[in-house]
Amino acid sequence: MATTASVRPPLLQQGSEKASLLCKPKQRASVRRRSFTARASSNPVSIPKQWYNLVADLPVKPPPPLHPQTHQPLNPSDLSPLFPDELIRQEVTEERFIDIPEEVAEVYKLWRPTPLIRARRLEKLLGTPAKIYYKYEGTSPAGSHKPNTAVPQAWYNAAAGVRSVVTETGAGQWGSALSFASSLFGLTCEVWQVRASYDQKPYRRLMMETWGARVHPSPSTATESGKKILERDPASPGSLGIAISEAVEVAARSADTKYCLGSVLNHVLLHQTVIGEECLEQLAAAGDVPDVVIGCTGGGSNFGGLVFPFMREKLAGRMSPAFKAVEPAACPTLTKGVYAYDFGDTAGLTPLMKMHTLGHGFVPDPIHAGGLRYHGMAPLISHVYELGFMEAIAIQQTECFDAALKFARTEGIIPAPEPTHAIAAAIREAMECKRTGEKKVILMAMCGHGHFDLASYEKYLRGDMVDLSHSDEKLQEALAAVPKI
Repeated sequence: MATTASVRPPLLQQGSEKASLLCKPKQRASVRRRSFTARASSNPVSIPKQWYNLVADLPVKPPPPLHPQTHQPLNPSDLSPLFPDELIRQEVTEERFIDIPEEVAEVYKLWRPTPLIRARRLEKLLGTPAKIYYKYEGTSPAGSHKPNTAVPQAWYNAAAGVRSVVTETGAGQWGSALSFASSLFGLTCEVWQVRASYDQKPYRRLMMETWGARVHPSPSTATESGKKILERDPASPGSLGIAISEAVEVAARSADTKYCLGSVLNHVLLHQTVIGEECLEQLAAAGDVPDVVIGCTGGGSNFGGLVFPFMREKLAGRMSPAFKAVEPAACPTLTKGVYAYDFGDTAGLTPLMKMHTLGHGFVPDPIHAGGLRYHGMAPLISHVYELGFMEAIAIQQTECFDAALKFARTEGIIPAPEPTHAIAAAIREAMECKRTGEKKVILMAMCGHGHFDLASYEKYLRGDMVDLSHSDEKLQEALAAVPKI
């Protein structure tokens, strides 16, 4: 069983200087207001009124992003071509809590709070004394956790007078979420979808188009970044790094267009903390405290959204769970990458971020968990990993799909390929409890359903799925191109 595990020792010295001064948000423009009916109003758990910022409680602050040309700490104004002012403020703030706008909270009511479910049938199948809980985000209109940040990003852009937003997407969950959110606030939306997923998951593309988005396979001939990739490799399967380059290029050249990102950045992880805040209340109502919290990681938004509020409680001495990030063996950013300043995209258009990276030129093999095929990791997650606050493991996709079948045939939900990594790790944890007799409480992130990923299940059921890895030669070549800073 191929797997890698890694735990980071605590840093011995303080981090570098804080991010530059916050920019002041502009006066909010009037935005078309709509009324939304709550679907979960009978749920006794309340929807959070604030997002939580882990940076406020860290003993060592994360290193600042750097300007790609000067290599000096980034000024908030440097981000203005890409993001509206309020999202820039959220990106660099050290405030502990940020109020959720009323208009965003109204949309959240369509699917929030999401359920916390105890996997009793899975426990019985495994014969484990452990309790397994999962926080299920598949009840959102797009079927995943991604609308938690797509809705505020769309709203803040609309409030700033932006007319169009552009983005990238891997498996299509983020592109679907932003297409949905854009349709609510009168924005046009353009999406670059990683070629491998564009071909594997046509119904995700149709979802985006149903909500009004225009979708391109990436790399494409619509941008200079895409053309250069295709010149080198006409059969390129694409990657999230390439798709980011294309979207950023389009946003930077259009005055009325801004860029939206579905993971990695601080403000994205901030918005996702509604998951963990709800879950704290739900677990308390169940009378349980987690011993281990598990989530899959690609860019890190799903993992951070669940884990960060629990990490706050641990830092305050109120609980002491372990935190485990699970990544694909074919794209092992935390377990095999280096901690260094690198570009967030393939073409080198973004700021330099201190993160775990496989090199911005690394193109992962086309595994079925398209949302985890990213060369880097959220700088904030990378930082807490370096602080020794969490662990990381990498698991092959066949083990993940085996776990997914166990889960689907007991709990009834067909998971997206991405959270199958968390399920596989939770099953490992539960089986270890069976061996030792420990009655641990295991909490995992179930970030979305797999209704549009059934072609992947078909491959597994037919015995056609194979485990993919990375060649050391390709990895070393990509790492050699990481900027020396």
